[in-house]
Amino acid sequence: MLYFLLFLIKLKKINCNGKLLSYEKPLIMGVLNITPDSFYADSRAIVKDILLKKTAQFIQQGVDIIDIGAVSTRPNAKKYASENEEIDRISTALDILTKEFPKLTFSCDTFRAKVVDIVVKNYRIAIINDISGGTFDHDLLKTVIKWQVPYVLSHTKGDLTSMHLKTNYTNFIAELLYFFSEKIAELRSMGLNDIIIDPGFGFAKTIDQNFELLKKIAYLRTFDCPIMVGLSRKSMFYKTFNTTPEESLNGTSVANFFALQGGAKIIRVHDVKEAKETSAIFNKLHI
Repeated sequence: MLYFLLFLIKLKKINCNGKLLSYEKPLIMGVLNITPDSFYADSRAIVKDILLKKTAQFIQQGVDIIDIGAVSTRPNAKKYASENEEIDRISTALDILTKEFPKLTFSCDTFRAKVVDIVVKNYRIAIINDISGGTFDHDLLKTVIKWQVPYVLSHTKGDLTSMHLKTNYTNFIAELLYFFSEKIAELRSMGLNDIIIDPGFGFAKTIDQNFELLKKIAYLRTFDCPIMVGLSRKSMFYKTFNTTPEESLNGTSVANFFALQGGAKIIRVHDVKEAKETSAIFNKLHI
């Protein structure tokens, strides 16, 4: 088993339900929000026809992973969906999508252990994408370990209603690196093999801290885990230019290119076509 794990690390692959997903070249993760209140309206897919249309479009544009979320996790949320609402939304969507697109690699954006149990057991979801780093539901990490599903470990502080207030750091980058060092060691000791790290742009970070993090993204390479970034149309762009999420594609593309230069291996986006083109240009210049 040890030799097999070393083999996977050397080849830069993630084990997704027995399918080895290579990140030798950057992967594109497309966002599908099964919610009525996500910050970017065009990402919402709460009607069956829209859900199927957007998924087919993502596939045609070259998506590698589709990330489905049923709770809006935007900072400063006043209210978010209950566990039962999340389960109902995600199950309804996956009933449709896994039958229509059985070979597609899906991840689930959730911070709840019960949801992990359902989506992995019933739908063989390949990746769990948790914005909380296991802090919102203390059973989540144990559930991920139980299923041995690749896990996106993200950095944040506080919860969905308070994270925007938790931006005081003595040494921002050092504290973020310490968080990942401790959490990765914990997950390894619990027996998890596939760990993806996400620095959590926009979560418990000011605009200036987001740009500092982007500037120093290469520091995360020390952990020898694939780095995922979720920069797509975030407030660090539209607040900088006093515009809107709808007007933030250009900033997103520039930032994604910079993140790829710093070592990011997965870019999570609302706009697959543009991200694929960004990745293609990066590959031409660097591979």
